[in-house]
Amino acid sequence: MAWLKWLPWRFILSRAARSSGFLDPVALMARMHRFAQPSEVGEPIELLRAGAVFHARGLINSRVIQHNLDWVWPYWIERQFDPMDEAFVPRAFSLTHINLTHRNWTAVGWPDCPELAIVDPRGLLTPFLDSWSLDGWVFTTDNRCLLPSRARYSSQQIDAAAALVTRSRQEGLSLVCRILVEPGDGSPVCRMELTGRSDVGGWLVLALRPCNPEGISFIHQVALARDRRAWLVDNRTRIRFSAPVERHHVSEYRKGDVHIHLADAGEELAGRCEVGMATAAAMYRLRAGQERTLAAEVVLVRRRQERSLPTWQQALAGHCRLEVPDHRVRFLYNAAIRTLVLHSPGEVWPGPSTYRRFWFRDAAFIIHALLCAGLLSRARRALDRFPGRQTGRGYFLSQEGEWDSNGEALWIMDRYCGMTGEVPPASWRRAIVRGGRWIVGKRLADTPDSPHAGLLPAGFSAEHLGPNDYFYWDDFWGIAGLEAAGRLCAQFDPRAGQEFSLHAASFSAAVEKSLARSRDRLHRRAMPASPYRRLDSGAIGSLVRGYPLCLCAPDDPDLLGTVEYLLDECFVDGGFFQDMIHSGINAYLTLHVAQVLLRAGDRRYLRLMDRVAELATPTGQWPEAIHPRTLGGCMGDGQHVWAAAEWVLMVRNCFLREEGERLILCSGVPERWLRSGQLRFGPAPTTFGPVSLTLVHDHGQGPATVEVRWQGRWHAGPPAIEVRFPGRPVLLPRPGEDFVHVPLEDTP
Repeated sequence: MAWLKWLPWRFILSRAARSSGFLDPVALMARMHRFAQPSEVGEPIELLRAGAVFHARGLINSRVIQHNLDWVWPYWIERQFDPMDEAFVPRAFSLTHINLTHRNWTAVGWPDCPELAIVDPRGLLTPFLDSWSLDGWVFTTDNRCLLPSRARYSSQQIDAAAALVTRSRQEGLSLVCRILVEPGDGSPVCRMELTGRSDVGGWLVLALRPCNPEGISFIHQVALARDRRAWLVDNRTRIRFSAPVERHHVSEYRKGDVHIHLADAGEELAGRCEVGMATAAAMYRLRAGQERTLAAEVVLVRRRQERSLPTWQQALAGHCRLEVPDHRVRFLYNAAIRTLVLHSPGEVWPGPSTYRRFWFRDAAFIIHALLCAGLLSRARRALDRFPGRQTGRGYFLSQEGEWDSNGEALWIMDRYCGMTGEVPPASWRRAIVRGGRWIVGKRLADTPDSPHAGLLPAGFSAEHLGPNDYFYWDDFWGIAGLEAAGRLCAQFDPRAGQEFSLHAASFSAAVEKSLARSRDRLHRRAMPASPYRRLDSGAIGSLVRGYPLCLCAPDDPDLLGTVEYLLDECFVDGGFFQDMIHSGINAYLTLHVAQVLLRAGDRRYLRLMDRVAELATPTGQWPEAIHPRTLGGCMGDGQHVWAAAEWVLMVRNCFLREEGERLILCSGVPERWLRSGQLRFGPAPTTFGPVSLTLVHDHGQGPATVEVRWQGRWHAGPPAIEVRFPGRPVLLPRPGEDFVHVPLEDTP
C-alpha cells in the first residue's frame, strides 16, 4: 500500500474545502505548527480522539439543550444556561455546548471493581461510564415540584457508612438521596435510596434521565416490568425497585420531558424514542407530613467477578493512618485514601469519568501516593503492568510524543524498591534496562551548540505547558529516570547501572548549561518551561526539579526564583491558576508549589495547603481545574485522582520526608494541630523503612513542650534524623534515642 502516499491527498482535501467555502485545513494546520517547535508528534492521536468524542457530545448538547430549557437538566446545565447566574456562559457562535462551570462529581464504587458510578453535586446518579442517569423528585397534588438541580437549598456529605448523601429542600418539601455501592451477590450493586416528604399529598418520583454531568446520553426505549418492580432500559440494563410502582409515565422527545406529564391521569408502561431522548418516571404516593423511602438498585458489573472482591476493611488494611485535631485535614486525607483505592482496580486511573484511562504521568504520582500511604501491594500490582506497556524500542508508551514517561516509570519503580527494601523483580529488569537506554538514545546531540543541545526533543506535553517545545519537565524526568535506572541496575547488572549513572550526570550537565543560558536571557534566576520561553504559567512544570525529584538543593536559587515568579504572577484567589488550557485554579499544582516551599523551610506552604483544603468539595474531592468564580470544575475530570494523591503526599511530607540520607520529621506540622494533646501518623513507608510518629503536647506547669517519638523498622539501621518544626531550630536526637522534646511557645 506504499503507493497511497503518492496520491495528492493534501491537494484534493484543500481543493474540496476551498470549493465549498471552507478554510483550507492543510494550510491552517501548517500555520498552527509554526507556533510550536518542530517535533515528531504534533499532538497524540489519543488526545485528538478524546477531544473529538468530547466535542461530539457538545455538538449534540447544542442541538438539544438550548431548544428545550423547560426540561429538567443536570445541575451544571441549570446554572450555566441561566442568564442571571454567575456561571452563565453565552452560547453565541459556539459550535459545542459543554460543561465549563460545574465539572464536579464524586465516584461511588467498591475496591477492585472496575465500574465506577458518579454522583453530581445535586445527587444525580450516573451508574455507568458516560451513561444515562437517575434522579429523585418530589411532586405534589398542588403542582409544586422539588427538583434538586433547581433547588435553592441543597447540601452533600459522606455519612458514617461511606454513602454519599444529598439533601434538598424548598418550602414544605424535602428530599434525601443516599447512594452507595454494596457487594451484592457476585457483583457490586449501586443502591440509590430516596426519602421524600411533602406538606401536602403528593408523589416521590424516581426519574430516568437521558443525560449526565457531561450532557446528553441517549435512551431509546424503556419498559416497566410486569410486576412493576423494575425498569428495562434499552433491552440491556435492569433497574430494580424496592416496591411496585404506583403510577408510571413515559415520554419521548416530541412530547417533551416526562416532568411535564407527572399530573397526567393515564399511564404509559413502556415507550420508545427514535431521537434517543426517552424519559420515564416511577411514582410512589406520599401522604401529607409523612416520609417515604424508595430504593433502586443497578448491578454495576453484568458478569460475575472471576475473583472475590476485597472488603473496604481488607483494602485499607495496614494503610498509613492520620490522627490530627483538624477535622477538615483528617476528612480530606481519609477521602483521598478511598479515592486512591477506588481508582486502582488494576491499572491506576486519574479520574472516574473523563480520565478513566491510563497515563504514566498521572500513574507515577498516584502510585507514589499509594506507596506513601502504605498500600504497597496495590502499588506493586499497578507497577507489574508497566513492562507490558513498553514498546520494542524501550519506550513506556501511554500516548505518542511525550518524552517524560520513561523517566516517570523508572522513578516510581525505584521508589517502590527503595520504600519496600526489595530488589527489582525479575519481571521488571529487562524493561528497566531498555527504558534507560531509550532515554539515552532519545537525547539530542550535544553539538552543535544551541539552547537545547543535549536535551530531549521537542514534544507535546499533556501537562499543558504550551505548544510543542523542549520542555525542562521532560528533561528533569529523564535525568531522574536515568539515576533511578542506575540504582536499580546496580542490584542486578552493575555495568548497566554505572552506564546509566554516567549518562545521568552528562544529561544533568547539559540541562545546567541550558538553564544558564535561560538565566542570561531572562536576567533573573528562574526556570522557564523551555529554553525558548519567557516566564509564564508553564514554568510550573519546571518545579518538578525540586518536587518530587529532589534533583537540586531545597534552597536552589533557580527553583525558588521560579516559585516567587509563580506566586507573584500566576496565583488567583490563593491558588495557582494555569492559564494554558486549564484556565482554572489547580489544587494539585498549588500543592506542588507548597511542597517546594515546605522543603525550603518556608512557612508559606501552610497558606497554600489551607487554601487547597478550602477548595475541596463537601465530599472531599477536587476537579482538575476550578472555576475562579463558581468554584466548580471547569476542566478535566470532576474528581481528579492526581489531586487526591497530592493531598496524601502533602500530609505525609508534613510529618516525615526523606532528604538525601536524612529523615526529616515534623517540618510541616503546624502548632495549631497540637491543641488536642496527641497526634499520630503511620506506619508510613520511607526509603529507610516504615516509621510511626506520635506527638504529645505537654500542658504541664512548666514551659510548653511537645514530645516527638518515632518507631522505625529500618531496612539497614537507623538513618540520621532531624526534627524540624516550622520556624524552629533543628533538633537532633541523642544517639540511640527515639524521641526528642521540643520547647514550644503557648499555642494561641
